[in-house]
Amino acid sequence: MNFIPFQVLTGKENMKIDEDILNSSINIGAKEPVFRLYGWKPYCVSLGRNQKSNFIDIDFLKSQNIDCVRRLTGGRALLHADEITYSYVCPILSLKNGENVVNSYKEISQILIDAFKKLGIELKFGGTKKYHGHADYCMLVSTGADLCYKNRKLIGSAQFRKQGYILQHGSILYDYDKSLLEKIFNEKIDTSSIVSVKEINPALSKDDIIKVLSF
Repeated sequence: MNFIPFQVLTGKENMKIDEDILNSSINIGAKEPVFRLYGWKPYCVSLGRNQKSNFIDIDFLKSQNIDCVRRLTGGRALLHADEITYSYVCPILSLKNGENVVNSYKEISQILIDAFKKLGIELKFGGTKKYHGHADYCMLVSTGADLCYKNRKLIGSAQFRKQGYILQHGSILYDYDKSLLEKIFNEKIDTSSIVSVKEINPALSKDDIIKVLSF
């Protein structure tokens, strides 16, 4: 596995690097996966590939110095703030069940499960907590591709497939500002459906998480 160490960049730069890694892997026919860790500065809202953006108040984001980008991957919007983001690019055929979307999520996400287990945090796949009604904020909806701690979503992931390769990236919630989230997404944030690393174990730092995920 090729590993790209943690770096903090703008939203536009982060999305371009993920796309460049995917395209480069395709162009050279890479056999080895690429695993990358990154953060965001300034804070940034990322929209899913096909998500409507009419709920976003661009003027409010600008007033808070928050960027807005669109991801290659699908799903709902995220605020990338106090978090660690990962991305994983690999050939579909490098996975045992790569053709099956749900199984490929689980196979890739096992990296995260194994890492957090070393930190004393047992994660399980989501799908048990359903959100009733419409939600623009990704973390409010738990699917079989997401990782949860005691039925509360901690890591949300999304995929994009191109020419036999997978790009999967996701947000590891270290901490969050409930008030800011509600202002951005204009909806009530049910904190019983999400959890942060800081809530689980306040003694864990971002560096602790980055270290255990580094190869």
